[in-house]
Amino acid sequence: MTGFGASSLRAEALAVSTEIKTVNNRYLKVSFRVSEGYGLYEPRIESLIREKISRGSVSISVRVVKEYKTGDAQINEPLLLAYFEQIRSIGQSLGVHAPPSLEQFLELPGVVLEDRSLSEEHAKIAEEVILRSVEKAIEELQKMRQTEGESMRKDLSANLELLKVEIAAVEKLAPTVAKHYRQKLTERVGKVMNEHNLMLDTSDLVREIALFVDKSDISEEIVRFRSHLVQFADVLEKEDCCGRKLDFLTQEMFRETNTIGSKSNDAEITKHVIEMKTIIERIREMLQNVE
Repeated sequence: MTGFGASSLRAEALAVSTEIKTVNNRYLKVSFRVSEGYGLYEPRIESLIREKISRGSVSISVRVVKEYKTGDAQINEPLLLAYFEQIRSIGQSLGVHAPPSLEQFLELPGVVLEDRSLSEEHAKIAEEVILRSVEKAIEELQKMRQTEGESMRKDLSANLELLKVEIAAVEKLAPTVAKHYRQKLTERVGKVMNEHNLMLDTSDLVREIALFVDKSDISEEIVRFRSHLVQFADVLEKEDCCGRKLDFLTQEMFRETNTIGSKSNDAEITKHVIEMKTIIERIREMLQNVE
């Protein structure tokens, strides 16, 4: 199921904005985009996601902004001068005489030094605020996914009812398959026997019809198909609905439908089999991300 959740929290000169979205996927795949310097929290963030979400492609963005105060940091002047001299030297060798901007040097590694004690305190606050923000975003995401899930449950139930109608039609037609085959076989064999002035041994005809009836019997497939429908409906109504179990039942329904089509050897039943396959394929597509 698709979904989106967002949250924003502030605490002691720290602002955290989190966005999380999901799209359909048979498995759980998590991708991150976290502000530089805060990547160490990714394992904890992923753990929170895996506690709540079991399937789908999850994209999460965590933006952290720290507000600095006077005295929180100092400039590493020797390193800044070294950077400056190197850039100026390279500029001269390339024929570029415009002086580099000092503001750009502040973004280079090691130029700005934070007070270590403040950094440790900041790390504790950051972890708490980031994880709270992620939890809140996941809650918002789950609300949206739950709404979509309810809509999907109704859709799946409606498709189950359509399958019940189709399998009932197949069951009604099943007894007529042997009758139609017996009529066609009797007519064709009788015609050939008359053309060659031969006598028809009815025992051979009966044996051939009996073999066909045995091969084309789809009663077991119909029983199993109905059983899968009942199990599917039961799983669908549970609070902890299991998408993988629904996937399995869908595969089994498709298998039984294929067998019915191949064994029945009847044009009318084939029409219903095609419709059943279409409905099952719709169900299969909807189940791509049902947890």
